Amino acid sequence: MNGQTRSNIKIGALVDIVLKKDQPTGKLTRGHVKRILTKSPNHPHGIKVMLVEDDMVGRVQEIVGEN
Repeated sequence: MNGQTRSNIKIGALVDIVLKKDQPTGKLTRGHVKRILTKSPNHPHGIKVMLVEDDMVGRVQEIVGEN
């Protein structure tokens, strides 16, 4: 499932995000959603979230699974 729609993303879901520093390369980081930071229902580059792991922030590219 893609990460452009806020309603698809749940707290605790396992997601692949792209960090700001990795945007040029497109390298993905996998982790669990701690907080959803984007307020709008949709975003063309992905919904911005904070991960439980090290409080990393990035935009969701793919939703891998839910808890």
